[in-house]
Amino acid sequence: MITRHNLAEQLREYQIRSKHDWTSPSFFSSSSQFTSRVDIAIFVIWELVIVAFLVFSGVSLYFRHVRLAFILICVTLLLLLCMKITKQVRLARKKKRRMLLPLSM
Repeated sequence: MITRHNLAEQLREYQIRSKHDWTSPSFFSSSSQFTSRVDIAIFVIWELVIVAFLVFSGVSLYFRHVRLAFILICVTLLLLLCMKITKQVRLARKKKRRMLLPLSM
């Protein structure tokens, strides 16, 4: 049977779980609002790809391939932009789901 006490206890447990913040492993993000280990893994992979593009652009500059370096830097900037947009969309979804939770009974 669902009682007010059970609902309050479930809400309290939900709030405790949702307040568990992961530390930010990101060099490129300023806030630490990751929700799960999957998010952390995805953003670490994105950052490794971004660092690889930056290294390849430096190597191409060393070998005097300026056009290739410029293209790689542009791709890197696009990846950074996509990473920021993806993070904002995920946070917006999380806030929307949180607002759908019934708070009063």
